[in-house]
Amino acid sequence: MPADSPSSVLLAGGGTAGHVSPLLALADCLRRRDPDITVTALGTESGLEARLVPERGYPLMTVPKVPLPRRPSADLLRLPGNLRAAVAAAEQAIEQTGAQVVVGFGGYVSTPAYLAARRRHVPVVVHEQNARPGLANRLGARMTRFVATTFASTKLPHATAIGMPLRREITQLDRVAARGEGLAHFGLDPLWPTVLVTGGSLGAQRLNTAFEARVDALRASGVQVLHLTGAGKEFEVATGGPGAPYVVAPYADRMDLAYAAADLVVARAGANTVCELTAVGLPAVYVPLPIGNGEQRFNAADVVAAGGGLLVEDAALTPAWIDSTLVPLVSDRERLDAMAAASAATGERGADELLADMVVAAYAQSVAGQR
Repeated sequence: MPADSPSSVLLAGGGTAGHVSPLLALADCLRRRDPDITVTALGTESGLEARLVPERGYPLMTVPKVPLPRRPSADLLRLPGNLRAAVAAAEQAIEQTGAQVVVGFGGYVSTPAYLAARRRHVPVVVHEQNARPGLANRLGARMTRFVATTFASTKLPHATAIGMPLRREITQLDRVAARGEGLAHFGLDPLWPTVLVTGGSLGAQRLNTAFEARVDALRASGVQVLHLTGAGKEFEVATGGPGAPYVVAPYADRMDLAYAAADLVVARAGANTVCELTAVGLPAVYVPLPIGNGEQRFNAADVVAAGGGLLVEDAALTPAWIDSTLVPLVSDRERLDAMAAASAATGERGADELLADMVVAAYAQSVAGQR
């Protein structure tokens, strides 16, 4: 192990794929660099991390979930006690793992992790996925100069835009080389242009409803579709018959092959989705989630401005839009190629390494300060 690198790191984040995916990408990068390093994840018992972290081979320690209310409520009255318990659990995790750096990815888990790290005098690194930072990372960024963001437009103190740490199967994907394997994996036909429709792990009802209503029309137009509906939201499609295939699945374990098969993607504009699609150079129609603080619209702003994607309001994603806009677009090879090049030009494939560099720098500065 290099003398100037930490031997134990605690990664705090959870709840959604947007927090867990970059956490795991950094964990893998740190382990590639130093197989002997101790990497521990800090999460909750109920979040996505409870399944994904152990599956990837990393230990998970948990803290109580601490909702940060945005307006007066009963949660606000319970906050001090809940937060004390969560900070105590995070301190215990730092002590038990001997963590020399705490990296936070935002969400419920990061606030107690940042507070525990400050009490323990352990250096903090912050990574913010979204264009608009959340409450936890706005707090964390006040405790450290080691702040990384996915997007250059994100407003946080001391921020350096590095992109989103992504899985190696995505960052090393050669879509052209893997296209045949991707089509075969999903039972698709190389004869037709392919649209990938995905609302993420939970699915997107607007996308599901609009495309289900146009199954026959798309097949007749010579547009084949790989539609990932989200678990429990599948619908039946008649197999065989004339026209292009329409394949429905709840999710894909091999998203790299789904991307390889696709010519165009219709998706929500979560930060992880935007960053994966630009990393592999896929043109996309982004349909921002119409709730929350509007961050999904901002997540897609750069690639849309560059010409690598279209932004369509949730209410405008209708069966009629599929007929009037999607079918002509996916049939226009020249335009899709131009959009793919623009998408790739805004993508970043090396953010995991850049964030790992920041972890090492935070540790080195801490050690130097103790001398």
